[in-house]
Amino acid sequence: MLLDLFHKTRETSMEMKPQEESDSRVVTCKGCGAELKAYAYGKNLYVCPHCGRYGRLLARTRIRQIADKDSFEELYANLAPADPIEFPGYADKAAELAEKLGMPDAVKTGVCRIGGVETCLGVMDSHFMMASMGSVVGEKLTRLFEYATEKSLPVVIFTCSGGARMQEGMFSLLQMAKVSAAARRHSDAGLLYITVLTDPTTGGVTASFAMLGDIILAEPRTTIGFAGRRVIEGTIGQTLPEDFQSSEFLLSHGFCDKIVPRNMLRGTLETLLKLHRQPKPKKRQVWHNDK
Repeated sequence: MLLDLFHKTRETSMEMKPQEESDSRVVTCKGCGAELKAYAYGKNLYVCPHCGRYGRLLARTRIRQIADKDSFEELYANLAPADPIEFPGYADKAAELAEKLGMPDAVKTGVCRIGGVETCLGVMDSHFMMASMGSVVGEKLTRLFEYATEKSLPVVIFTCSGGARMQEGMFSLLQMAKVSAAARRHSDAGLLYITVLTDPTTGGVTASFAMLGDIILAEPRTTIGFAGRRVIEGTIGQTLPEDFQSSEFLLSHGFCDKIVPRNMLRGTLETLLKLHRQPKPKKRQVWHNDK
């Protein structure tokens, strides 16, 4: 469940940067209609203090909240989407969003430290075509898993997505198998993979790497599912529970391990990563016979 920001200017439409307490900018909570000062909103991690509605985060904002200060080093930053099926307007839309957001596609990947533990981190960004899974998203995440496997590092991925990117047709759907295979090789190497499901995580992302984590965390009141409610109800001819496809519903049915409020995510990840930290190999002792 999200807090949408409504601003006329380009620089404030996607992210508030609360650097000064005197910041007079205001955002409106779509959940309860409360007007929130930008500074206070940012200090509260972009969560409405009145109704608890969670705001959509830019990937760089999430990284700033989770990674140790100045520790994030981006990988595969220059991968940009092609137009494999020449979908009308797709190339122009992707280029426009890339310039506006300062990232060429819907995921940032890199290496950072979380609580001092070196970690491979992937963060999907819903501001880029609702973080739909195209060939670049799949390629960057696949390479991240391969890098983590080679370096014996854990992987943490923050998911959010509307599903496969229809503008790339079958090329998008192929990413489900590609990323899942890379995650399996990472798992076979005995390495930790944590997914954090954020709102919304749906479609092909849910049906692949989002639900393959060794540990699956979720933010409160997150929408998680494959097909939409109306499609399912129309197919089975039944009315679904009100909280269907929420993180709370999934937790009660064993589909995720824990719901973690945003202000506790960093600490929770630190604890999990330290518990599963790969031990350094001991140097073999050589005994010399002096006789």
